[in-house]
Amino acid sequence: MTRANGAVHDSRRSMQHAEGPAAVLAIGTANPTGTIVPQDEFAYHFFRVTKSDHLTDLKEKLTRICQKTGIEKRHFHMTEEMLLAHPEFIDRELPSLDARIDIVATAVPKLAETAAVKAITEWGRPATDITHLIFSTYSGCRAPSADLELSSLLGLRPTVCRTILNLHGCYGGGRALHLAKELAENNRGARVLVACSEITLVCFGGPDGSNLVGHALFGDGAGAVIVGAGPFTGDERPLFEMVAATQTTIPGTEYALGMQVAGGGIDFHLAIQVPMLLGQNVEQTLLDAIRSALGDDVDVPSWNDLFWAVHPGGRPILDNIDKVLKLEPGKLAASRHVLREYGNMSGATIVFVLDELRRRREEEGDQQPEWGAMLAFGPGITIETMVLRSACGRGLKET
Repeated sequence: MTRANGAVHDSRRSMQHAEGPAAVLAIGTANPTGTIVPQDEFAYHFFRVTKSDHLTDLKEKLTRICQKTGIEKRHFHMTEEMLLAHPEFIDRELPSLDARIDIVATAVPKLAETAAVKAITEWGRPATDITHLIFSTYSGCRAPSADLELSSLLGLRPTVCRTILNLHGCYGGGRALHLAKELAENNRGARVLVACSEITLVCFGGPDGSNLVGHALFGDGAGAVIVGAGPFTGDERPLFEMVAATQTTIPGTEYALGMQVAGGGIDFHLAIQVPMLLGQNVEQTLLDAIRSALGDDVDVPSWNDLFWAVHPGGRPILDNIDKVLKLEPGKLAASRHVLREYGNMSGATIVFVLDELRRRREEEGDQQPEWGAMLAFGPGITIETMVLRSACGRGLKET
């Protein structure tokens, strides 16, 4: 038993905490190539493929909504050929969930694979060095799920620790990164692959007047991030230090944002009050996260001294955050760029924003601030907040 006790002690010592906070080590993104629809043509396209051109009032309403989104185009896995083969996808009253899940069960992990391969290639280490996998999606309702399929596609080790996050919606990417940070920091040598993959096929349906905003906003995409904490190998290049993370649920807002699995697919609802509710709560969640990172006695920075990775849930959300935090023009440029080019891809979108921030930083160098904040929002209403630190910049003043 003495020898056994010694072995247990050695094992515990080898699993000690990592050195310092976790960091984003690599990023990859992907979009399906099935259908790319310009936003100024979407209403025409949508009502044509759903055989709803006779609903002229709804078509005009969707056209007006699309004009105000700040989106230029979106990518979709679904094609017109798919709709011809499955006319039940158009009518919410017809059972179609099984057929939808059959399609996305393959498509969701395949799209994630494309993003993950990019991230792993950038990371520079073999996929077998990944110790943990976190997969976030609202587009799957079966087990084994997309996490196991992705693990097989990438050739990860059978001992990789897998976690599936399902139906977290737009804060799924933030929740996955938050969890990856905790895993990396509490398991020395851990390297966590975060994969977020969303395909709107599971939510698609004909116009009924209540779902037009969602149809005007959401698109398909996947994002992948490698997360790890020190010690880093010679080939690893930290991009963003993940200093501190918090999660806040706004009380009494369950009605405002959510998804429900039904026989005709997944129904989603988005209340008009969401931008206002986020605006009323975002500053306090930021203060809580910064004090968690740097202590209660830290000098709270001007919000304009930070860089920003904000989930672009919609143009009114970004506009309201701009207004409440009194941000200078361009502070949310990365988020607005992603919204313009891809729409809202739910949980995967925050990965695209981080990638765009990284690209801009590489172009502009130390002109960008050292410290930043990441925000992701979803059902609950839940707010995921993370304090980030870049490799170069000016920094916050600590007392």
